Amino acid sequence: MKTIQSCDNPFFKELVKLADSVRQRAKAGQTLLDGAHLLAAYLDSGKQPQHILLNAAASHNAEIAALLERAGDVSITQLDDRLFAELSELKTPTGILALIDIPQPAGTMADSRFALLLEDIQDPGNLGSMLRSAAAAGCDAVFLSTGCADAWSPKVLRAAMGGHFALDIHERQDLLGVARAFPGALLAASLQATHSLYDCDLRGNVAFLVGNEGAGLSAGLLDIATQTIAILMPGKIESLNAAAATAICLFEAVRQRM
Repeated sequence: MKTIQSCDNPFFKELVKLADSVRQRAKAGQTLLDGAHLLAAYLDSGKQPQHILLNAAASHNAEIAALLERAGDVSITQLDDRLFAELSELKTPTGILALIDIPQPAGTMADSRFALLLEDIQDPGNLGSMLRSAAAAGCDAVFLSTGCADAWSPKVLRAAMGGHFALDIHERQDLLGVARAFPGALLAASLQATHSLYDCDLRGNVAFLVGNEGAGLSAGLLDIATQTIAILMPGKIESLNAAAATAICLFEAVRQRM
């Protein structure tokens, strides 16, 4: 096992760039998984990391030992605790990070049967929650506009809790073009809609369109939608968090399909 104790180490400098920079992640086609749960989900998807990074305490952790055994002959480096903490955003680091190649989506919108189109979702926590809900509901693909937060940032990865590895995630998409290629109904969530989500037949090919947390969907996507839909809210609140609204829509489709 290699060890790194200096912040001037070239490999460590590259890791810092990956942790901090959207541009670097896109350029390298790589990202860091922070914590045992994310690495386990990645391994469960049948993939192997490029490199594993540990802190000093990791060698005494049974869960981490099991993950290292599953990872086989992947290169492992132990970092000085101070350096490890610089890469991890967790208040209490679990002791393991994994460098992975960002998975490339396999299909297209024309191949999708249950999809999510997200326009300019800017909060990493919201985006991660939406990806987690999409994976749990059985969506086959998620399409993100250029204005969305970076899907492979540490914060989004943590919020999605492994959902990334159960989905085809298409970033930097022209959502109008994507929507036109979908072989089914396009349902746009809108506060102004008069048609209830619960009156829609969601048993066929369905894609939900969800817009920015403040501005909602653009006029172009609203115009192309098969139906605009609203979630009934009998309480004294005007709107739902975007991630919560997305989950309600997805799991109403799950309910109907069951």
